[in-house]
Amino acid sequence: MKNLILLLAIIFAGQVTAEVPPEQQQEVDHLINFIKTTSCLFIRNGKPHDGASALAHIQKKYDYFRRKINSTEQFIDYSATKSTMSGKYYMVKCNDQAPIKSKDWLIRELEKYRDGNGT
Repeated sequence: MKNLILLLAIIFAGQVTAEVPPEQQQEVDHLINFIKTTSCLFIRNGKPHDGASALAHIQKKYDYFRRKINSTEQFIDYSATKSTMSGKYYMVKCNDQAPIKSKDWLIRELEKYRDGNGT
């Protein structure tokens, strides 16, 4: 019984302290700013949102899932990919281009950021 309690305590402690590593926090911060300042529209459950409105929603999800997120890619997956309620993917529409999944849009920006920072 003591071993089970100890194991559960270790697992729970790991979940509480998990978060984006410091070296990737700059990437998450970059993506947050990228979303906030975009002129593209986020389409969430069929409704368009500007960057600031989209970020407000993404930030709420990030805060909620923060303990599960331990990489920049997980930030995108948990916070900015799809609705946890409807399961519909978030889309991004820029200018007169066809909409793309927000995950693809953010991964592309992350790759550009990493290339520009030598990582």
